[in-house]
Amino acid sequence: MKSAPFSPTSRLLIGLAVTLAAVAVFSLYALSQIAGLRNLQTRTVDRNRKDSLQLLRIQNNLHTLGLAMRDMLDPDEPYPLDAWKGQFSRIRLDLEDALRTEAQLAPGTPARGRQQYVAASMIQFWTSVDQLFALAGRDDKQARKLIRTTLQAQQASLTNTVARLLVENNETEEQAMTQIQAIYDRVERQIYIFLAAMLLTISLTSLYLIRSNRRLFDHLAVVSSHRSELARKLISVQEEVLHSIARELHDEFGQILTAIGAMLRRAEKKGLPADSPFREELHEAREVAQTTLEKIRSLSQTLHPTMLDDGGLEKAIDWYLPTFEKQTGVAVKYEKSGTPPRISDRIGIHVYRVLQEALNNVARHSQSAAAAVRVRFEPDRLRLEVEDRGVGLPPGGEASLRRGTGLVAMRERAELLGGTIEFLRPGAAGALVRLEIPIPKDDSV
Repeated sequence: MKSAPFSPTSRLLIGLAVTLAAVAVFSLYALSQIAGLRNLQTRTVDRNRKDSLQLLRIQNNLHTLGLAMRDMLDPDEPYPLDAWKGQFSRIRLDLEDALRTEAQLAPGTPARGRQQYVAASMIQFWTSVDQLFALAGRDDKQARKLIRTTLQAQQASLTNTVARLLVENNETEEQAMTQIQAIYDRVERQIYIFLAAMLLTISLTSLYLIRSNRRLFDHLAVVSSHRSELARKLISVQEEVLHSIARELHDEFGQILTAIGAMLRRAEKKGLPADSPFREELHEAREVAQTTLEKIRSLSQTLHPTMLDDGGLEKAIDWYLPTFEKQTGVAVKYEKSGTPPRISDRIGIHVYRVLQEALNNVARHSQSAAAAVRVRFEPDRLRLEVEDRGVGLPPGGEASLRRGTGLVAMRERAELLGGTIEFLRPGAAGALVRLEIPIPKDDSV
């Protein structure tokens, strides 16, 4: 017999540990990438967008100031220069608030330097505006000259600087989006690689498991065939031993006891007085010898019925059932149907042993006073049923029956004959043993 194959459990556990470790590492990697992506979006993209909104706010106010200064220089404008002071004050407040907000949102050191430049330029611009409105009450001509020579240039410079900041913000946002897309691509690529690795690992593990299971099943098949062969040999040896013992008991010891009985009968007839104590002792000894002879013949028939060798399975059943009733007190109802074919001794002895074991179980365990035996003969099949109305099968059902050696032997005999045996519960109580076997043509002639 081949040695048992190496158990795949340890290797499968190692593979499972490696797979779980790979899943954990990839999960940590994916979480870190997601955290970096969230940080990049929050730190760069979102701040850039908010900063751009503030820069657009500043740019819009600067354009409004430019339009106001153009109107102030218009000779057809009916309003004096002092009339624009309120509008400039409102725009100044809004610009200062926008500059403070933008200073908090400036994304980097270069942008922050330019923001400081804008703030300094804005201070210079509002200083010039204060000079403008100081001159407006005294010398409108000089004030307009200040607008043309200083204020408009400062406003244009501020507008260009803010525009450059907007362009830089857009470029930074595009770079951030490029980095985000690169992260997405890298994570997607890693996911595909991880999935491919997992599929490969699962495939290899499945193939290894299938191969290991196949080796185990092959080994179990070999063990099962060896077990069946061993059971067949054991049963054959058992039947041969029982047959040999039964023959020895019937032939040797039976003849000896018969001879002893005859010798005692002759001694009893040799002119002894009828009231002689020795004559009575001879008679008692002859009765003991006769009783022992009957018990030996009964034991011989139990071990291996000669009726099976002489008359076949049908005659053996006809002889055994009355004997069983007499020995156990269990009434047996026998039903037979079909035309009995000629069944070989190889099949007959196994069917007889199954019947014998089933009825013994009825007598020992069922607590039933009656049993039914049904035999159905068909040209190519034989069905045997033994039923009682006793306590029935144990709570575990057929699984609990496998622990009994007698029932195991019944199952082995059924398998040796290529048939099936069932242990059923036909109703609320009782048990039913059903044996069904094929009868090969070479065994039915």
